[in-house]
Amino acid sequence: MSGRLEDLSPKQAEALAQFRERVQDILPQLPAQHDHFLLRWLRARNFHVQKAEAMLRKVPQLLCGALRTRVSSSFLSLLVRSLPAQVIEKYLSGGMCGYDREGSPIWYDVIGPVDPKGLLLSASKQDFVKSKVRDCELLQKECDQQSEKLGKVVESITMIYDLEGLGLKHLWKPAIEAYGEVLTMFEDNYPEGLKRLFVIKAPKLFPVAYNLVKHFLSEDTRSKIIVLGANWQEVLLSYIHPDQLPAVYGGNLTDPDGDPRCRTRIKYGGDVPRTYYVRESVKVQYDQSVSISRGSSHQLEYEILFPGCVLRWQFASDGADIGFGVFMKPRMGERRRAGDMLEVVPSQRYNAHLVPEDGSLTCTDPGVYVLRFDNTYSVFHSKRVGFTVEVLLSDGQAETPRGGGQAGPQKELDAGAQ
Repeated sequence: MSGRLEDLSPKQAEALAQFRERVQDILPQLPAQHDHFLLRWLRARNFHVQKAEAMLRKVPQLLCGALRTRVSSSFLSLLVRSLPAQVIEKYLSGGMCGYDREGSPIWYDVIGPVDPKGLLLSASKQDFVKSKVRDCELLQKECDQQSEKLGKVVESITMIYDLEGLGLKHLWKPAIEAYGEVLTMFEDNYPEGLKRLFVIKAPKLFPVAYNLVKHFLSEDTRSKIIVLGANWQEVLLSYIHPDQLPAVYGGNLTDPDGDPRCRTRIKYGGDVPRTYYVRESVKVQYDQSVSISRGSSHQLEYEILFPGCVLRWQFASDGADIGFGVFMKPRMGERRRAGDMLEVVPSQRYNAHLVPEDGSLTCTDPGVYVLRFDNTYSVFHSKRVGFTVEVLLSDGQAETPRGGGQAGPQKELDAGAQ
């Protein structure tokens, strides 16, 4: 049985009655009291009444206010009043545009133009989450209006993720953490709100990106993700009438001025100007730290077994600058000077004592990659460096790369080693 009102087993019907009885005290505060709404929470917890009740009662206070007001004008103005929220409003892409063939609203996320670092240097994770609460509430309100208009229950949305331009900048760790909070908020507070999610124009990096966020998603949500290939326009049109699909995605829909991207409804983001920045960096808790003596370097080795893996690093130095570069060598554990290795990311000095550094590298070839912190140029001062290094695997790559930075400091005395 599907667990929907028209398709309940006797056991599911009994669970619904028990659930309604157990949440009687909070029913007046909810945006809806009908069985369709309550069944969403039960389906999200496989009709386990106690778990569904716990889920409903743990709705955050902010969201409770949103649910009670159901996107009243005062609530929306509260969410967009601050300058950081205005930055997100202007430079975070996405928007609601059209309906699928069953009448559900369609939401678009256009990933490529998004500037994750610029957004999080101009606003907080809380601002980001608040903006997504507002979007979810607008979509829920649209579902309610569609239900009334069509004379049937519309309780979920179709999403289209346009991944053209997905790059390493989108894998920045603070951005992934912020996105994870949004996904968790959606899972916890809008159960069964997603009908299906189409991924289009996915690049080779997509499996790595998906592997970073999939643990935030329930198995049910994962099952609704459909990654489309070269025929994505044809597939979209089978679910969405051409008059409801923007022309840029293969339909006939345009803005009144003929814009095929429908920019009055879908925001396409862009780079955030530095004039909006309110901080120079995002605070990071580093996994390790090391003291590098004057005239020395410190090397971290990682044996990458699969092409397409991503090395991601963040570091900060204490008191003065530090050199950093990435190299390749033939074998693990074999000590080599910088001049005897293949330089992959050119070594240079970073003012990481002023602004923490971060970066990433797509490892196109398997092999031993060496991340090298360089203090060979310093005659008088040792340097303490805090760092986090991760190897990001594609979805399905279960093996853990060997290495992880066991190699210790390496003394380099001659100029050729620098």
